[in-house]
Amino acid sequence: MEAIVADSPKGGAWSGGGSQPFGSSYGKMMMWFFIMSDALTFSGFLGAYGLMRFKFLDTWPIADQVFTHIPFVHGDYPMYYVAFMTFILIFSSVTMVLAVDAGKHMQQGKVIIYMGLTIIGGFIFLGSQAWEWKTFITGSYGAVQLNDGKIVQFVNNEGKPVTLESFAAAIPVERTQHKKENGLWFVSEPTLPPVTLQQVKEGFANNPDIAMRTELINLETKQKTILSREQADKYLENATRVVKGANLTENEYGKTLFADFFFFITGFHGFHVFSGILINIIIFFNVIIGTYQKRGHYEMVEKVGLYWHFVDLVWVFVFTFFYLI
Repeated sequence: MEAIVADSPKGGAWSGGGSQPFGSSYGKMMMWFFIMSDALTFSGFLGAYGLMRFKFLDTWPIADQVFTHIPFVHGDYPMYYVAFMTFILIFSSVTMVLAVDAGKHMQQGKVIIYMGLTIIGGFIFLGSQAWEWKTFITGSYGAVQLNDGKIVQFVNNEGKPVTLESFAAAIPVERTQHKKENGLWFVSEPTLPPVTLQQVKEGFANNPDIAMRTELINLETKQKTILSREQADKYLENATRVVKGANLTENEYGKTLFADFFFFITGFHGFHVFSGILINIIIFFNVIIGTYQKRGHYEMVEKVGLYWHFVDLVWVFVFTFFYLI
């Protein structure tokens, strides 16, 4: 029995059966199937984030108060660097479009230039995301956790957050971190906060210009609630420990779920960006040695372009859901 083989628009054989849906090659169709399944995965993650965000709407951390940093610059710049990261990724999508277009016109030199720019953009975005993770994990100002698990932060007279070290009392501390160098080879623990709870309490009592901010959002101002001095003193009575930075078990900015979703969703997207960079590099070198020029088409560039555009589109949704709303 003779097999049915249909020619593809590129002159090759359609290896997916006797028909050719939408005039696309087998490889393109499989890439679209992968993108659709991956889109459902991201939709589930963002849907779960939205559900938790809605459930804790009145106490969810405000992105403008969390992502305020720019590398090598001190100050409060809410969302500036995240906007820069988004611009870089979208720009890399534009250069990928140009690479695909150059491939259709068999312009090898332009494909090399535009794919190189795409890879550079991917590395800048991935490095920026790694820096953002480090900043988030290290923490900015520090906070105090209460016995019910809630987090309270400290602000100045203008409502701007201040570090715990800026007002903590200078009380001698003998406590050291448990590690092998101290002879406690059988005990391990994370790095201790820069100040103790007792130092924070005494420092707060000695600085009347420092106020306390809770997780609860004021519906009128859309900002976290700032307590009176009397209320703050009562809150400190129920304080249990100092929290610095964020991880899967604690978060100085508020809800631990916020940090969990941040690491999981942005990390999963970052893994896609990293995979896309690796694939782009492989195809980039194939373009340089003339592999696709000899084949007579640059369909591999088109296929990796589909994946790269998908990664960019997902980031637009992550940026909107996680940072803007």
